[in-house]
Amino acid sequence: MAMQDKAFKIIKSSGEKADFSISKLRSSLFRSGADELTVDRIVNVVRDELYQGISTKEIYNRAFSLLKKSKSIYASKYKLKSAIYELGPTGFPFEKFIGSLMEYSGYEVEVGSILQGKCVSHEVDVIAIKNGQHIVAECKFHSDKKTTCNVKVPLYINSRYQDIVSQYKNTAKCPNEGWVVTNTRFTTDAITYGKCVGLYLLSWDYPKDNGLKDRIDRLGLYPITVSTLLTNREKQFLLSRDIVLCRQLANDKFYLDHLGVSETRKTKILSEISKLCNSN
Repeated sequence: MAMQDKAFKIIKSSGEKADFSISKLRSSLFRSGADELTVDRIVNVVRDELYQGISTKEIYNRAFSLLKKSKSIYASKYKLKSAIYELGPTGFPFEKFIGSLMEYSGYEVEVGSILQGKCVSHEVDVIAIKNGQHIVAECKFHSDKKTTCNVKVPLYINSRYQDIVSQYKNTAKCPNEGWVVTNTRFTTDAITYGKCVGLYLLSWDYPKDNGLKDRIDRLGLYPITVSTLLTNREKQFLLSRDIVLCRQLANDKFYLDHLGVSETRKTKILSEISKLCNSN
Protein backbone atom coordinates (compact mmCIF):
# COMPACT_ATOMS: atom_id res chain seq x y z
CA MET A 1 0.00 0.00 0.00
CA ALA A 2 1.43 3.41 -0.99
CA MET A 3 2.23 5.89 1.76
CA GLN A 4 -0.42 8.34 0.59
CA ASP A 5 -3.09 5.64 0.57
CA LYS A 6 -2.33 4.20 4.00
CA ALA A 7 -4.94 4.99 6.65
CA PHE A 8 -3.41 6.76 9.66
CA LYS A 9 -5.28 7.17 12.93
CA ILE A 10 -4.71 10.55 14.54
CA ILE A 11 -5.58 11.72 18.06
CA LYS A 12 -7.76 14.84 18.23
CA SER A 13 -7.52 17.39 21.08
CA SER A 14 -10.63 15.80 22.60
CA GLY A 15 -8.77 12.47 22.85
CA GLU A 16 -10.90 10.90 20.10
CA LYS A 17 -9.30 8.89 17.31
CA ALA A 18 -10.02 9.80 13.70
CA ASP A 19 -8.71 9.03 10.22
CA PHE A 20 -6.13 11.49 8.95
CA SER A 21 -7.60 13.58 6.12
CA ILE A 22 -5.25 15.03 3.53
CA SER A 23 -8.11 17.11 2.11
CA LYS A 24 -8.75 18.76 5.51
CA LEU A 25 -5.05 19.57 5.87
CA ARG A 26 -4.98 21.02 2.36
CA SER A 27 -8.10 23.12 3.04
CA SER A 28 -6.66 24.57 6.25
CA LEU A 29 -3.41 25.43 4.46
CA PHE A 30 -5.25 27.12 1.57
CA ARG A 31 -7.22 29.22 4.10
CA SER A 32 -3.89 30.70 5.22
CA GLY A 33 -3.51 32.18 1.74
CA ALA A 34 -0.67 29.85 0.76
CA ASP A 35 -0.30 29.10 -2.96
CA GLU A 36 -0.78 25.63 -4.42
CA LEU A 37 2.94 24.84 -4.73
CA THR A 38 3.52 25.71 -1.05
CA VAL A 39 0.49 23.67 0.02
CA ASP A 40 1.61 20.64 -2.02
CA ARG A 41 5.12 20.83 -0.57
CA ILE A 42 3.90 21.03 3.04
CA VAL A 43 1.32 18.26 2.57
CA ASN A 44 4.04 15.98 1.18
CA VAL A 45 6.39 16.68 4.09
CA VAL A 46 3.69 16.21 6.74
CA ARG A 47 2.37 13.04 5.08
CA ASP A 48 5.86 11.52 5.02
CA GLU A 49 6.23 12.17 8.76
CA LEU A 50 2.90 10.62 9.80
CA TYR A 51 2.74 7.69 12.20
CA GLN A 52 -0.10 5.83 13.87
CA GLY A 53 -1.48 7.80 16.83
CA ILE A 54 0.09 11.14 15.92
CA SER A 55 -1.78 14.05 17.54
CA THR A 56 -3.49 16.81 15.61
CA LYS A 57 -1.34 19.23 17.64
CA GLU A 58 1.87 17.66 16.25
CA ILE A 59 0.51 17.86 12.70
CA TYR A 60 -0.49 21.48 13.26
CA ASN A 61 2.91 22.41 14.76
CA ARG A 62 4.76 20.86 11.80
CA ALA A 63 2.56 22.58 9.20
CA PHE A 64 2.82 25.88 11.10
CA SER A 65 6.62 25.65 11.22
CA LEU A 66 6.81 24.99 7.48
CA LEU A 67 4.43 27.85 6.69
CA LYS A 68 6.44 30.23 8.88
CA LYS A 69 9.60 29.37 6.94
CA SER A 70 7.76 29.98 3.69
CA LYS A 71 5.97 33.24 4.58
CA SER A 72 5.08 34.56 8.05
CA ILE A 73 1.68 35.91 6.97
CA TYR A 74 0.63 32.36 6.01
CA ALA A 75 1.63 31.13 9.46
CA SER A 76 -0.21 33.99 11.18
CA LYS A 77 -3.48 33.21 9.40
CA TYR A 78 -3.01 29.47 9.89
CA LYS A 79 -2.74 29.89 13.67
CA LEU A 80 -5.95 31.95 13.92
CA LYS A 81 -7.83 29.35 15.97
CA SER A 82 -5.06 28.95 18.56
CA ALA A 83 -4.59 32.74 18.57
CA ILE A 84 -8.19 33.13 19.76
CA TYR A 85 -7.41 30.81 22.70
CA GLU A 86 -4.42 33.04 23.52
CA LEU A 87 -6.87 35.86 24.29
CA GLY A 88 -7.50 34.12 27.64
CA PRO A 89 -7.51 33.19 30.40
CA THR A 90 -9.95 35.77 31.81
CA GLY A 91 -12.19 36.02 28.75
CA PHE A 92 -12.33 39.82 28.89
CA PRO A 93 -9.97 40.29 25.89
CA PHE A 94 -12.32 37.97 23.97
CA GLU A 95 -15.23 40.27 24.79
CA LYS A 96 -13.15 43.24 23.61
CA PHE A 97 -12.25 41.33 20.45
CA ILE A 98 -15.92 40.58 19.66
CA GLY A 99 -16.80 44.21 20.41
CA SER A 100 -14.06 45.37 18.02
CA LEU A 101 -15.29 43.01 15.28
CA MET A 102 -18.76 44.54 15.62
CA GLU A 103 -17.39 48.09 15.75
CA TYR A 104 -15.39 47.65 12.55
CA SER A 105 -18.54 46.22 10.98
CA GLY A 106 -20.28 49.55 11.53
CA TYR A 107 -22.03 48.96 14.87
CA GLU A 108 -22.16 51.38 17.78
CA VAL A 109 -20.68 49.23 20.53
CA GLU A 110 -20.50 49.10 24.33
CA VAL A 111 -18.50 46.44 26.18
CA GLY A 112 -19.15 45.42 29.79
CA SER A 113 -22.34 47.42 30.47
CA ILE A 114 -24.89 46.90 33.25
CA LEU A 115 -28.52 46.64 32.15
CA GLN A 116 -31.45 46.53 34.54
CA GLY A 117 -33.79 43.64 33.88
CA LYS A 118 -37.36 43.38 35.13
CA CYS A 119 -36.20 41.21 38.03
CA VAL A 120 -32.43 41.79 38.47
CA SER A 121 -29.58 43.71 36.87
CA HIS A 122 -27.28 42.02 34.35
CA GLU A 123 -23.73 42.62 33.22
CA VAL A 124 -23.85 42.49 29.42
CA ASP A 125 -20.65 41.63 27.56
CA VAL A 126 -21.41 43.43 24.29
CA ILE A 127 -24.18 45.77 23.16
CA ALA A 128 -24.16 46.52 19.42
CA ILE A 129 -26.58 48.82 17.57
CA LYS A 130 -26.90 49.48 13.82
CA ASN A 131 -29.80 50.19 11.44
CA GLY A 132 -32.51 49.05 13.83
CA GLN A 133 -30.55 46.05 15.06
CA HIS A 134 -30.11 46.19 18.84
CA ILE A 135 -27.95 43.25 19.89
CA VAL A 136 -27.25 42.05 23.41
CA ALA A 137 -24.42 39.52 23.24
CA GLU A 138 -22.98 37.21 25.87
CA CYS A 139 -19.44 35.92 25.20
CA LYS A 140 -18.43 32.49 26.48
CA PHE A 141 -14.67 32.05 26.32
CA HIS A 142 -13.10 28.64 26.96
CA SER A 143 -9.36 28.15 27.34
CA ASP A 144 -9.71 24.36 27.13
CA LYS A 145 -10.03 23.23 23.51
CA LYS A 146 -11.98 20.14 24.59
CA THR A 147 -14.79 22.24 26.08
CA THR A 148 -17.97 22.80 24.10
CA CYS A 149 -20.93 25.08 24.77
CA ASN A 150 -23.76 22.78 25.80
CA VAL A 151 -27.47 23.58 25.95
CA LYS A 152 -27.19 24.98 29.52
CA VAL A 153 -25.39 28.05 28.15
CA PRO A 154 -28.12 29.35 25.76
CA LEU A 155 -30.77 28.30 28.32
CA TYR A 156 -29.19 30.55 30.94
CA ILE A 157 -28.45 33.41 28.54
CA ASN A 158 -31.97 33.36 27.10
CA SER A 159 -33.46 33.78 30.59
CA ARG A 160 -31.23 36.84 31.16
CA TYR A 161 -32.09 38.24 27.73
CA GLN A 162 -35.82 37.84 28.32
CA ASP A 163 -35.52 39.62 31.68
CA ILE A 164 -33.86 42.58 29.94
CA VAL A 165 -36.47 42.61 27.14
CA SER A 166 -39.26 42.60 29.77
CA GLN A 167 -37.78 45.68 31.40
CA TYR A 168 -37.43 47.73 28.20
CA LYS A 169 -40.46 46.43 26.30
CA ASN A 170 -42.14 49.06 24.08
CA THR A 171 -39.26 51.52 24.55
CA ALA A 172 -36.48 52.67 22.20
CA LYS A 173 -33.94 50.94 24.43
CA CYS A 174 -35.43 47.47 23.99
CA PRO A 175 -32.99 44.98 22.40
CA ASN A 176 -34.32 42.85 19.55
CA GLU A 177 -31.53 40.26 19.20
CA GLY A 178 -29.92 38.05 21.81
CA TRP A 179 -26.56 36.54 20.85
CA VAL A 180 -24.35 33.84 22.33
CA VAL A 181 -20.74 33.97 21.12
CA THR A 182 -18.09 31.36 21.89
CA ASN A 183 -14.57 30.58 20.73
CA THR A 184 -15.29 26.83 20.79
CA ARG A 185 -18.25 24.91 19.35
CA PHE A 186 -21.90 24.49 20.26
CA THR A 187 -23.43 21.08 20.89
CA THR A 188 -26.32 19.98 18.66
CA ASP A 189 -28.81 20.55 21.52
CA ALA A 190 -27.47 24.08 22.07
CA ILE A 191 -27.98 24.93 18.39
CA THR A 192 -31.46 23.34 18.37
CA TYR A 193 -32.50 25.32 21.47
CA GLY A 194 -31.01 28.55 20.11
CA LYS A 195 -33.01 28.21 16.88
CA CYS A 196 -36.18 27.37 18.80
CA VAL A 197 -36.09 30.45 21.07
CA GLY A 198 -34.62 32.83 18.49
CA LEU A 199 -31.12 33.30 19.94
CA TYR A 200 -28.35 33.95 17.43
CA LEU A 201 -25.43 31.59 18.02
CA LEU A 202 -21.93 32.44 16.80
CA SER A 203 -18.95 30.12 17.26
CA TRP A 204 -15.65 29.30 15.58
CA ASP A 205 -17.40 27.56 12.67
CA TYR A 206 -21.11 28.30 13.15
CA PRO A 207 -23.17 29.48 11.32
CA LYS A 208 -21.73 27.70 8.31
CA ASP A 209 -19.64 30.08 6.18
CA ASN A 210 -20.36 32.92 8.63
CA GLY A 211 -18.66 31.74 11.81
CA LEU A 212 -15.92 33.64 13.63
CA LYS A 213 -13.15 32.33 11.37
CA ASP A 214 -15.09 33.41 8.25
CA ARG A 215 -15.87 36.89 9.61
CA ILE A 216 -12.27 37.49 10.72
CA ASP A 217 -10.82 36.43 7.35
CA ARG A 218 -13.44 38.39 5.42
CA LEU A 219 -12.91 41.61 7.39
CA GLY A 220 -9.15 41.21 7.86
CA LEU A 221 -9.67 41.82 11.60
CA TYR A 222 -7.08 39.50 13.13
CA PRO A 223 -6.39 39.37 16.88
CA ILE A 224 -2.97 40.65 17.93
CA THR A 225 -2.18 37.13 19.14
CA VAL A 226 -1.79 35.83 15.56
CA SER A 227 1.55 37.64 15.28
CA THR A 228 4.50 35.27 14.89
CA LEU A 229 6.97 38.03 15.78
CA LEU A 230 5.57 39.43 19.04
CA THR A 231 6.54 37.58 22.23
CA ASN A 232 3.90 36.35 24.69
CA ARG A 233 4.93 39.10 27.13
CA GLU A 234 4.47 41.74 24.44
CA LYS A 235 1.07 40.35 23.45
CA GLN A 236 -0.12 40.37 27.07
CA PHE A 237 1.07 43.98 27.47
CA LEU A 238 -0.89 45.03 24.38
CA LEU A 239 -4.01 43.13 25.50
CA SER A 240 -3.78 44.86 28.89
CA ARG A 241 -3.88 48.18 26.99
CA ASP A 242 -7.02 47.07 25.09
CA ILE A 243 -5.08 46.51 21.86
CA VAL A 244 -6.81 43.33 20.69
CA LEU A 245 -6.65 43.76 16.90
CA CYS A 246 -3.64 43.95 14.59
CA ARG A 247 -5.38 46.93 13.00
CA GLN A 248 -5.36 48.78 16.33
CA LEU A 249 -1.61 48.29 16.73
CA ALA A 250 -1.07 49.53 13.18
CA ASN A 251 -2.82 52.75 14.25
CA ASP A 252 -1.11 52.96 17.67
CA LYS A 253 2.51 52.12 16.85
CA PHE A 254 3.79 53.99 19.92
CA TYR A 255 2.95 50.95 22.08
CA LEU A 256 5.93 49.19 20.51
CA ASP A 257 8.13 52.06 21.75
CA HIS A 258 6.72 51.55 25.27
CA LEU A 259 7.80 47.93 25.00
CA GLY A 260 11.33 48.95 24.03
CA VAL A 261 11.13 47.15 20.68
CA SER A 262 14.17 47.85 18.49
CA GLU A 263 13.67 49.75 15.23
CA THR A 264 14.58 46.63 13.22
CA ARG A 265 12.02 44.46 15.01
CA LYS A 266 9.46 47.25 14.94
CA THR A 267 9.73 47.46 11.15
CA LYS A 268 9.29 43.69 10.81
CA ILE A 269 6.33 43.57 13.21
CA LEU A 270 4.53 46.46 11.52
CA SER A 271 5.19 44.93 8.10
CA GLU A 272 3.67 41.61 9.25
CA ILE A 273 0.64 43.38 10.71
CA SER A 274 0.15 45.57 7.64
CA LYS A 275 0.13 42.52 5.38
CA LEU A 276 -2.44 40.83 7.61
CA CYS A 277 -4.72 43.86 7.68
CA ASN A 278 -4.56 44.22 3.90
CA SER A 279 -4.58 40.53 2.99
CA ASN A 280 -8.27 40.54 2.11
